Amino acid sequence: MKKILFVLFCCVALVGCKSDVGCIDGDCENGQGTYSYAYGEWKGDKYVGEYKDGLMHGQGTYGYANGDEYLGGFKNDKKHGQGTYNYANGTKYVGEFKDGKFNGQGTFTYADGENYVGEYKDGLMNGQGTYTYPNGDNYAGEWKGALMHGQGTFTYADGENYVGEFKDDKCNGQGTYTLANGTIYHSGLWKNDEPVK
Repeated sequence: MKKILFVLFCCVALVGCKSDVGCIDGDCENGQGTYSYAYGEWKGDKYVGEYKDGLMHGQGTYGYANGDEYLGGFKNDKKHGQGTYNYANGTKYVGEFKDGKFNGQGTFTYADGENYVGEYKDGLMNGQGTYTYPNGDNYAGEWKGALMHGQGTFTYADGENYVGEFKDDKCNGQGTYTLANGTIYHSGLWKNDEPVK
């Protein structure tokens, strides 16, 4: 028994006995390192990249236990700057991050091809952007809180379109709906997707 304890002590004291949790390689304080998480909500996650003052800071790759992966910039332990977030289901975001959220210009593409290209604020579509649906429908215009809001154009795959004001994801305000053959269906006031006559 004493011999086993002595061997374990020597292993720890002399070579550090590599572990599969915690800082498993490099410098996880100030430099390049690899950290494997074993507890709590991060159990099974792994980070490989740059550190500053013990925090993820600089360029790195963070792999999640569920199969998601983020590659890009970090600042004070949060995703920050340019990066790519790959979801396990094939969905992908490429763009800017701030304080761990989508912020600035970005492209979000779903596995089925549906995508949004435009501005984000605090993780939501906000500002100018274009959303393309798998069936070919397309909206280009202003967004607020992930909803169509402001001036925009919604073009249907069959050629019909609405150009005008949106509020809360619906045609609200002044706008013109044109049929595929060029006939104007309604030009004027709209309320909750319905023409006001």
